[in-house]
Amino acid sequence: MLDIVQLRKDLPATVARLETRKQPQPYLDVAAYQALEGERKTLQTRTEELQAQRNSVSKQIGMLKGKGQHAEADAAMAQVGAIKAELEAGAARLDLIQAELQALLMAVPNLPHESVPVGGDESGNVEVRRWSPGGKGPRAFDFPVRDHVDLGAPLGLDFETGALLSGSRFSFLRGPIARLHRALAQFMLDVQTLEHGYTECYTPYIVNREALEGTGQLPKFKEDMFWVYRGKGPGDAGAGGGDDAATEQYLISTSEISLTNTVRERVLAESELPIKLTAHSPCFRSEAGSAGRDTRGMIRQHQFDKVEMVQITHPDQSYEALEQMVGHAEAILQKLELPYRVVALCTGDMGFAAAKTYDLEVWVPAQDTYREISSCSNCEAFQARRMQARFKNAQGKNELVHTLNGSGLAVGRALVAVLENHQNADGSISVPVALRPYLGGLERLAAE
Repeated sequence: MLDIVQLRKDLPATVARLETRKQPQPYLDVAAYQALEGERKTLQTRTEELQAQRNSVSKQIGMLKGKGQHAEADAAMAQVGAIKAELEAGAARLDLIQAELQALLMAVPNLPHESVPVGGDESGNVEVRRWSPGGKGPRAFDFPVRDHVDLGAPLGLDFETGALLSGSRFSFLRGPIARLHRALAQFMLDVQTLEHGYTECYTPYIVNREALEGTGQLPKFKEDMFWVYRGKGPGDAGAGGGDDAATEQYLISTSEISLTNTVRERVLAESELPIKLTAHSPCFRSEAGSAGRDTRGMIRQHQFDKVEMVQITHPDQSYEALEQMVGHAEAILQKLELPYRVVALCTGDMGFAAAKTYDLEVWVPAQDTYREISSCSNCEAFQARRMQARFKNAQGKNELVHTLNGSGLAVGRALVAVLENHQNADGSISVPVALRPYLGGLERLAAE
């Protein structure tokens, strides 16, 4: 959530920065905000006047009684009673205004950092660097390239069973490809924990509304989530039944949600920072996705696995941490010998909570292009303000932390990239050297 003090200080500049994001949209209803803010100021000024008036009149009551002026004292007491009633009504209205301002700001995205390139969509993104094994660029094949669907089928990649069980955009893995999928996740976790200093976590896959509000998925993106009511519903009988007894819960779209919320409503010691967490989890997204190539295969699924990285940092160190986090994701791709590029997202292509984002895009030979496999973002204090996640600074005051998240990596897309980049003419897959210990020393993956 944006800092309301910043809005009050310089509304035009804040709105101008918001408008560099993807258009068209009214990110902030300026008229509604100004009406609420104007009423808030008026009420607060009136409250201060009434409090001063009450204090003055209250002092007079004792003096009037001491002088035997009981009628005047009674009139003063009645005036204090009227002031009290107006103060209570004003306080109630102020609470409503604050709630309306909160609801208004909960739907407003983060401000782009000044270093973010301005652009309306992905065409405005800026490539930062490329990497490939040996620095020679993507591999040149001397045989017809197959895509991961054709390569995966003999290895146990089964979309028909996935559709039978759950519908479109679900897959079923068995045998060699299931083993490869597991190996990739374990390999990624080991690199992030043993080499990069993250603490491995196992988190719930179902979270409450407050967790999603904290990281920014709610209220704006509810329709992108899978969600359920837990408990009694409207048709249930018995004591405590009905809608009021039901709890709204959500399947996580990323373990960023659960990892970041571990510091919600906490005041950390400065010495605890940075906190570096990682977790392997399934991720659930009901987003429709794009047509064409994304409807085939594993590129865009409703359920997929990901190894997530989260950092909770001191505000002065968050941009250094962002660069490090990008490097932590790059290390996985390099060890897997996969060509990739790093892209700085423009203002019009960034996610809701991000102040700055880098995407890592891996080379997908069958599509003859780079596809996103990791997104690393600094959210600055945007999520922390929603979660009230703070630390006690050197001056002994509570200050909001900065939160960062990144994929290290998306397991399914890594599987796609390994299959396609390391395929052989006979349909087998050469296993990258770094991955072989996780497959019992296997050098080549082939149909059983």
